[in-house]
Amino acid sequence: MDLNNLTIEAARSAVQDRTTTAVALAEEHYARIQKEDGQIGAFLTLSKERALEQADRMDFMAAEGKPLPPLGGVPVGIKDVMSTRGVRTTAGSKILDKYVPPCDCTAVTRMEAAGAVVLGKMNCDEFAMGSSNENSAFRPVRNPRDLNRVPGGSSGGSAAAVAADMAVVTLGSDTGGSVRQPASFCGVVGLMPTYGRVSRYGLIAFASSLDHIGPLAKTVKDAAIVLRTIAGRDPMDSTSADVPVPDYVAELDKPVRGLKLGVAKEYFGEGLDDEVRHAVEGAIDKFNSLGCEIVPVSLPHTPYAVPTYYLIATAEASSNLARYDGVRYSHRARGAKTLSDMYRRSRDQGFGAEVKRRIMLGTYALSAGYYDAYYLKAQKVRTLLTRDFDEAFRKVDAIVTPTSPTAAFRLGEKSNDPLAMYLADIYTVTASLAGIPGISVPCGETREKLPIGLQILGKHFGEATILRVAHAYEQAA
Repeated sequence: MDLNNLTIEAARSAVQDRTTTAVALAEEHYARIQKEDGQIGAFLTLSKERALEQADRMDFMAAEGKPLPPLGGVPVGIKDVMSTRGVRTTAGSKILDKYVPPCDCTAVTRMEAAGAVVLGKMNCDEFAMGSSNENSAFRPVRNPRDLNRVPGGSSGGSAAAVAADMAVVTLGSDTGGSVRQPASFCGVVGLMPTYGRVSRYGLIAFASSLDHIGPLAKTVKDAAIVLRTIAGRDPMDSTSADVPVPDYVAELDKPVRGLKLGVAKEYFGEGLDDEVRHAVEGAIDKFNSLGCEIVPVSLPHTPYAVPTYYLIATAEASSNLARYDGVRYSHRARGAKTLSDMYRRSRDQGFGAEVKRRIMLGTYALSAGYYDAYYLKAQKVRTLLTRDFDEAFRKVDAIVTPTSPTAAFRLGEKSNDPLAMYLADIYTVTASLAGIPGISVPCGETREKLPIGLQILGKHFGEATILRVAHAYEQAA
């Protein structure tokens, strides 16, 4: 089959009609991985036995003439921060190098219940901390569009696998832009749902009030199908919302004429690359031609988003990562003579430089005498950022922005400048802090043929609207 144009519907239909088999489709993707992934580095662990067992089940259903589930026979990848029973799960870290979970992440359970064939686990920045996928403890991921450039982070492996046709869709996680920014850099679709829309049970925690699970796909429709599959209340996650899940696919073809789309001046200021600005402004013109009303809005606290995010996220990371102490399931250093020495050596050997940096920042922000000045103040600013969006959404149905201020940068270009790396998230962290949904869709290329992403932000639980807007643009462009 032509893997380049393979969507969920095409893959499922081919298996259902017995044009091919789910086993053959999985084997074809494994052959593609064998051929391409040596230079890209998108996969950390393959789960071939598990994948072929699931593919056999789908082929048996098709042979019996039974209708396949929505993802029947579709080859998928799972970011390595999501637990998979019996399959190594590392979070891109040496400290979990040999960890094999006893249970599946709820999102993975729902994907497989819908017929998905899990090919393996995707490479990522260690504990999802990074914007370039150079922080993986095992190897960096390279951008399939230009192997000398980053794929974005932290879900770089998930985005690269879709862009390189090594999986039809993948799951990633987004804490401050980690689905949307890699989607932009690799030229695919990346969706971050509303906080609480998708269960986090089985997701290895980075920052618990900011972590989201979302799909990366070739089309907006595929992203809608996956979201419909994984969304909904889960009794295993107290933060998952008991809010009805609409049929996102059925909503896609509703007209967008008359919708009000906000454009915030704060997202078009200093630091935005001219080619990115031109492409996004062109997309806004396209929406105007589709009958949408373009409305100026203001999000005045946007300049405070990056420092606010890097205080809250690091504080929560410091707390969450305290569990990796060498006592239970994580790496244990040899040769320690005391318990405290064992803690110190295990964490020093197991964690990479970026994770250590964030743990130290977060521990400092939470320490006595500094909590009020840093963490508490950051939470207050977070509330102001949320109010900015609430006010804007009283006037508009969605907000359109660039996904990233630049296209993909070169490997190593920002490795020695953490601040420059953190600023790559300047257009994505605001939505994460507010807990609203966002999607990135391709909206052009630079002169060097590097993809540019358009970000569409919506109201809480407004995924249907942003998917509809993104689909309309995708079809028109």
